[in-house]
Amino acid sequence: MRIIGGQAKGRRIAVPPGYAVRPTSDRIKEALFNILGPVEGQEFLDLYAGTGNVGMEALSRGADVVVFVEKISVLVTSLKRNLEQFGFQGRYRIFRMEVEKAVAHLAEGGMCFDLIFADPPYRKGFVDRTIGLIKDYPSILRKDGMLVLQHAANETIEIKEDMALDVVDVRRYGDTLLTFLNIQNKVERG
Repeated sequence: MRIIGGQAKGRRIAVPPGYAVRPTSDRIKEALFNILGPVEGQEFLDLYAGTGNVGMEALSRGADVVVFVEKISVLVTSLKRNLEQFGFQGRYRIFRMEVEKAVAHLAEGGMCFDLIFADPPYRKGFVDRTIGLIKDYPSILRKDGMLVLQHAANETIEIKEDMALDVVDVRRYGDTLLTFLNIQNKVERG
């Protein structure tokens, strides 16, 4: 696993030995950033960060700040080590806690992101829970921002009328989907 673009291009991301992770592949990561376009100057939230692979790619490509949320302490320690070795000091924050608590804390603290990337554990109901979090704390995503969910192809996403999110694109890579959502821009009619 490595950084594929930007200032840290080619640098290998260290992963704790013997720890089972399912990092975003280089192919999917490259497709993701091609679709997103330039991320310079943006604020990026990496939920279920794991190794921090995607958030570090955003930093390498010029994101102003990346907030990582990961609850497993050994992954957090490895993530911090990688971030420091790549020279990203002062441009990141890490929250070692459950995603639900972190999103509530960030939203209540007035944080707002241009891009939110979430790669929850596959097939465990976390995709719908993550969408529900954005519904519950919509201020965490800028009006012109994007939520990207990486999930198993056989996991369906159900957007209910009251969720104020629209699916704008879905891309398939083998058994993985990237689903792109944004805040609905409905015009009130009187």
